[in-house]
Parts: sequence; structure tokens; C-alpha cells
Amino acid sequence: MSASPSFVTGVGGLPHGCEKGATGGPAVLDRRVPPPRETKLSAARLQALSGDMDHSADASGLLEGSDVGSQRERVVTEEEWLQKWEMGDIGFHKEQGHPLLQKYLDVLLNGRSGLRIFFPLCGKAVEMKWLADMGHSVVGVEVSEQAVKEFFSEHSLPYCEEPVPEISGAKMFQSTSGNISLYCCSIYNLSSSIVGKFDGVWDRGALVAVNPCDRQSYASLMINLVEKSSSYLLVTVSYDPNKHKGPPFYVPESEIKSLFGNCCEIRCLEKVDDFSEKHRQWGLDYFLEVLYLLKFVA
Repeated sequence: MSASPSFVTGVGGLPHGCEKGATGGPAVLDRRVPPPRETKLSAARLQALSGDMDHSADASGLLEGSDVGSQRERVVTEEEWLQKWEMGDIGFHKEQGHPLLQKYLDVLLNGRSGLRIFFPLCGKAVEMKWLADMGHSVVGVEVSEQAVKEFFSEHSLPYCEEPVPEISGAKMFQSTSGNISLYCCSIYNLSSSIVGKFDGVWDRGALVAVNPCDRQSYASLMINLVEKSSSYLLVTVSYDPNKHKGPPFYVPESEIKSLFGNCCEIRCLEKVDDFSEKHRQWGLDYFLEVLYLLKFVA
């Protein structure tokens, strides 16, 4: 992902095409959501932000067909992800954390303290330390041992390392304070019997990185890992999948509803124009981050 996004809002201060949700980040976080950039948006980007492109094209099957045609068969191997970390090709990592989590943290926590929060495909996300410092218990899973070790090193956190008996070759890295536990293995090897269940999930750069053919398996796992009445913040990306093969992969709202709609309420909280020069070089006309709240009902 790229640098600081700009926020384009509609009626009531929320982006067009999104429902109104709670806003405001906690005072303990010293990073603030950046103010809107004064930029001239292209017609394609304005259309995407207004929801016209995402919904009308989705409804007609245009983007769905593109997804099937150009991305559905795309597979990124574990070795390719490990190589990205080895080569430092990690433009998806946000060193200052993600402004949408700061803005909607109250929605994730819902007034609760001492939660167990899951970070799928966590990399070295700085938000894990934020939440641990607030008194929550954080569990992540990441295939790259380098990423896990860099997380602890960059935050000067002492940790211990131990094997995971239930998963061959897997390791668990835990802060000596005990409130951050990162599993180094394939996410598909996890189960609630190994990691327990969670009160909240921050899914940014996870579902959009999963190979399209594996989305159903991923969603089924996530559903099994969350407690009833948990809150799941999901960040997806929206762009024309005919013009970029991914990752990150385009995930239409209709597919989110197909994957999760039977067990939770789904709300779009915000659409963010995240278009940058990198996306222009990919051949794209627009690139959005879309934040959803998945509310699991008891």
C-alpha cells in the first residue's frame, strides 16, 4: 500500500456509497489521520468514490467477470512472499500504521477492554504493539520469520521462541510480557484449538493478499476463529482488475457478502482514495481502500 491517503466525503461527512459509522481515534495514539489532500481527481476516481463504478459495474457483472477472467486463476506462492521480505519489496507495510484503524478503533473495541485481537497475515504491523500497549492480547500469523523477528527488533521487545507441537515446522514467537504472540506458519494450519477464539480482527492486507482460489477456505477459517458478537474490520481494495493482476487483489463487495454474509452483518464504513504514482505505473486510473465492519451476531 502507498503513503497517506486522502479522504473524500459525501453527505454527513462520510464517503458516498458508505453507511455512517462511529468515528474518532483514541487520544493515546499519537498518529493522526492526515487531512484531505487538495488534488484534482480524475473522472474514474470520482466515479469509483461515488460508488457508481463499484456498484453499477458489480451489478452488471462487468467487474465480477473481470475478476474471474484476469485474477481468479492467479496464484502467488509462499516462496514469492518470502522473497518479497528478503528483497525488502514490502510497499504494503505502513511504518506509521494505518489511519483507518486509528479512526475506527472505537468501532473495533466497542467499549471493551482486555480483548483478544487477531492479525491475519500480520507482517510486522505496528498496530500490534499499539493494541498490546492498550492492554489487549494480540495474536498474529505470518509466513515470514524475517518479518516476525523484525517486528520484535524494531520495537525493542524481548521475546521467546518455541515450536508449535500441533503444526510441523511452525514456531510461535511471544513477547516476554506475554501479550503478543506471533505464529510463523501458513494461516491454513491454524485452528481455534491451537490459537483460541478472538473478540476482534484487523484484516488489512490479508484477504486482498490471499489467492482468489483460497478465499473460501480463508473465510471459513476466520469465521471459526471469532467469538460471537465479535467485530471484524476488513480493508479491501477496489480498482479495475483488467489492468493489474494483483496482489493486492480486487475483492468486490458481492464476494464479501458471499463469503461472510450468512453469519454476520456487513457495513461499508468508508472509501478512501489511495491512488498514487505507483498505481499509475500499474496502469490504473483509480485505486480505493474500502473499509467494512463485519459484525458477527450471536
